[in-house]
Amino acid sequence: MPKAKMGAKVKVHFEGLLEDGTVFGSTTDEEAFEFIIGEKNMLPSFENAVIGMQKGETKTITLAPEEAYGPHKKELVSVMEKSGFPKEINMEVGKRLRVRTQDGKYNVVTVKDLTGDSIVLDENDPLAGKTLTFKIELVEIIQQNVS
Repeated sequence: MPKAKMGAKVKVHFEGLLEDGTVFGSTTDEEAFEFIIGEKNMLPSFENAVIGMQKGETKTITLAPEEAYGPHKKELVSVMEKSGFPKEINMEVGKRLRVRTQDGKYNVVTVKDLTGDSIVLDENDPLAGKTLTFKIELVEIIQQNVS
Protein backbone atom coordinates (compact mmCIF):
# COMPACT_ATOMS: atom_id res chain seq x y z
CA MET A 1 0.00 0.00 0.00
CA PRO A 2 1.41 3.46 -0.92
CA LYS A 3 2.62 5.84 1.76
CA ALA A 4 2.13 9.61 1.76
CA LYS A 5 5.17 11.50 0.50
CA MET A 6 6.27 15.12 0.32
CA GLY A 7 4.21 16.81 -2.40
CA ALA A 8 1.28 14.39 -2.09
CA LYS A 9 -2.28 15.67 -2.07
CA VAL A 10 -3.99 14.00 0.90
CA LYS A 11 -7.19 14.01 2.94
CA VAL A 12 -7.01 13.66 6.70
CA HIS A 13 -9.32 13.72 9.66
CA PHE A 14 -7.83 15.27 12.75
CA GLU A 15 -8.70 16.26 16.26
CA GLY A 16 -6.60 18.91 18.01
CA LEU A 17 -6.44 18.90 21.80
CA LEU A 18 -4.94 21.12 24.47
CA GLU A 19 -3.08 19.61 27.42
CA ASP A 20 -6.26 19.62 29.53
CA GLY A 21 -8.12 17.62 26.85
CA THR A 22 -10.08 20.57 25.44
CA VAL A 23 -10.72 20.12 21.71
CA PHE A 24 -9.67 23.24 19.77
CA GLY A 25 -10.28 21.87 16.27
CA SER A 26 -11.70 18.78 14.66
CA THR A 27 -12.83 17.44 11.29
CA THR A 28 -14.29 14.27 12.80
CA ASP A 29 -17.92 15.27 12.11
CA GLU A 30 -17.08 17.11 8.88
CA GLU A 31 -15.51 16.40 5.52
CA ALA A 32 -11.87 15.37 5.73
CA PHE A 33 -9.34 18.21 5.37
CA GLU A 34 -7.48 18.19 2.05
CA PHE A 35 -3.99 19.63 1.61
CA ILE A 36 -0.72 19.16 -0.26
CA ILE A 37 2.17 18.09 1.98
CA GLY A 38 4.86 20.75 1.79
CA GLU A 39 2.66 23.71 0.78
CA LYS A 40 2.61 24.90 4.41
CA ASN A 41 -1.18 24.96 4.74
CA MET A 42 -0.71 23.02 7.97
CA LEU A 43 1.92 23.21 10.68
CA PRO A 44 5.20 21.75 9.33
CA SER A 45 5.28 19.25 12.22
CA PHE A 46 1.75 18.11 11.34
CA GLU A 47 2.71 17.70 7.65
CA ASN A 48 5.85 15.75 8.62
CA ALA A 49 3.73 13.41 10.74
CA VAL A 50 1.56 12.56 7.71
CA ILE A 51 4.61 11.63 5.60
CA GLY A 52 4.95 7.87 5.61
CA MET A 53 1.36 7.18 6.65
CA GLN A 54 -0.85 4.81 4.67
CA LYS A 55 -4.55 5.14 3.89
CA GLY A 56 -6.56 4.27 7.01
CA GLU A 57 -3.59 4.66 9.37
CA THR A 58 -3.96 6.74 12.52
CA LYS A 59 -1.29 8.53 14.52
CA THR A 60 -1.18 10.76 17.58
CA ILE A 61 1.47 13.46 17.86
CA THR A 62 2.22 15.99 20.59
CA LEU A 63 3.82 19.29 19.64
CA ALA A 64 5.67 21.63 21.98
CA PRO A 65 4.86 25.33 21.45
CA GLU A 66 8.06 25.75 19.38
CA GLU A 67 6.82 23.08 16.94
CA ALA A 68 3.32 24.55 16.78
CA TYR A 69 2.42 28.25 17.04
CA GLY A 70 5.53 29.37 18.92
CA PRO A 71 5.92 30.81 22.41
CA HIS A 72 3.53 33.43 23.74
CA LYS A 73 5.28 36.79 23.25
CA LYS A 74 4.55 39.44 25.89
CA GLU A 75 5.55 42.20 23.49
CA LEU A 76 2.49 41.36 21.35
CA VAL A 77 0.13 42.25 24.22
CA SER A 78 -0.93 45.90 24.38
CA VAL A 79 -3.38 48.14 26.18
CA MET A 80 -5.59 50.57 24.25
CA GLU A 81 -8.25 53.05 25.25
CA LYS A 82 -11.85 51.90 24.65
CA SER A 83 -12.54 55.30 23.12
CA GLY A 84 -10.31 54.32 20.17
CA PHE A 85 -12.87 51.76 19.01
CA PRO A 86 -16.29 52.36 17.43
CA LYS A 87 -19.07 52.23 20.04
CA GLU A 88 -21.07 49.71 17.95
CA ILE A 89 -18.40 47.02 18.47
CA ASN A 90 -19.52 44.83 21.36
CA MET A 91 -16.29 44.32 23.29
CA GLU A 92 -16.02 41.08 25.26
CA VAL A 93 -13.16 38.92 26.47
CA GLY A 94 -12.22 36.34 23.82
CA LYS A 95 -13.58 38.37 20.89
CA ARG A 96 -11.30 38.42 17.83
CA LEU A 97 -10.89 41.76 16.05
CA ARG A 98 -9.15 42.88 12.88
CA VAL A 99 -7.26 46.10 13.66
CA ARG A 100 -5.10 48.40 11.61
CA THR A 101 -1.55 48.98 12.85
CA GLN A 102 0.40 52.24 12.73
CA ASP A 103 2.16 51.07 9.54
CA GLY A 104 -1.19 50.54 7.78
CA LYS A 105 -1.23 46.73 7.95
CA TYR A 106 -4.02 44.69 9.50
CA ASN A 107 -3.60 42.21 12.36
CA VAL A 108 -6.05 39.97 14.12
CA VAL A 109 -6.06 40.43 17.88
CA THR A 110 -7.91 38.83 20.78
CA VAL A 111 -9.55 40.87 23.52
CA LYS A 112 -7.89 39.53 26.68
CA ASP A 113 -9.28 41.89 29.31
CA LEU A 114 -11.58 44.88 29.76
CA THR A 115 -10.68 47.24 32.60
CA GLY A 116 -12.31 50.61 33.11
CA ASP A 117 -11.54 52.65 30.01
CA SER A 118 -8.92 50.23 28.67
CA ILE A 119 -8.85 47.09 26.54
CA VAL A 120 -6.02 44.53 26.68
CA LEU A 121 -5.34 43.15 23.19
CA ASP A 122 -3.18 40.16 22.28
CA GLU A 123 -1.71 39.72 18.77
CA ASN A 124 -0.39 36.22 19.57
CA ASP A 125 -2.17 33.31 17.92
CA PRO A 126 -4.64 31.93 20.50
CA LEU A 127 -2.67 28.66 20.46
CA ALA A 128 0.75 30.30 20.99
CA GLY A 129 2.58 28.99 24.03
CA LYS A 130 0.48 25.84 24.20
CA THR A 131 1.44 22.18 23.83
CA LEU A 132 -0.90 20.62 21.26
CA THR A 133 -1.86 17.02 20.60
CA PHE A 134 -3.22 15.95 17.23
CA LYS A 135 -4.98 12.68 16.49
CA ILE A 136 -4.55 12.17 12.74
CA GLU A 137 -6.19 9.67 10.38
CA LEU A 138 -5.01 9.51 6.75
CA VAL A 139 -8.29 9.12 4.87
CA GLU A 140 -6.92 9.18 1.32
CA ILE A 141 -3.85 9.84 -0.79
CA ILE A 142 -5.51 11.66 -3.70
CA GLN A 143 -2.38 12.17 -5.78
CA GLN A 144 1.14 11.19 -4.85
CA ASN A 145 3.14 14.05 -6.38
CA VAL A 146 1.44 17.30 -7.26
CA SER A 147 3.55 19.61 -9.39
